[in-house]
Amino acid sequence: MTEAHGAAHAEALLREWTNNESLVKHGLAVAACTESYGVREAERLGLTGAEADKLAETYRCAGLLHDFDYDRHPTPEEHPFVGVAYLREHGWPEEVLHAILAHADYTGVKPESHLDRALFACDELAGFLTACALVKPSRSISDVEVSGVRKKMKDKGFARAVKREDITLGAELLGISVEEHIGNCIAAMQGKAAELGLGT
Repeated sequence: MTEAHGAAHAEALLREWTNNESLVKHGLAVAACTESYGVREAERLGLTGAEADKLAETYRCAGLLHDFDYDRHPTPEEHPFVGVAYLREHGWPEEVLHAILAHADYTGVKPESHLDRALFACDELAGFLTACALVKPSRSISDVEVSGVRKKMKDKGFARAVKREDITLGAELLGISVEEHIGNCIAAMQGKAAELGLGT
């Protein structure tokens, strides 16, 4: 991935296309979670140094860009197709584009690669964890625990727009338990709490 297609550029695109600050924060949260799976995957593959960093950055870019066109093009007819067409035109890697298409269950593109599965798994969960943090008196992700998240998942009235089945399926696709997946994403978001506006 060239510098032109790195995380800094991906974040700049997200901010350029998105006026809604909550959507920007969502992109950053999904990026944090997805990147953490890129780090794990690099370890699993035995990658080190620049190679490991490059893989993790690819995962981060997919997270940053998965909804970057949503503010301008929120309908299923346009999102994420408009964004993907723009990214393809500007030379972004196909693996990132495939993951973006696969994160929406109506595109006809199935999550195949580990990157696809990680992005799909992190999208709804990152939003849910943000909601869990914001109802805490501290509004901090550091006060969110796996057991509390599991409890909230059973409360149909809480963050009802979040598809619980996508969180469960996402963990399945990654071959881990829902609890482990939640724990991984809480840790990833805690590492970027200040950037996400969810504590220090």
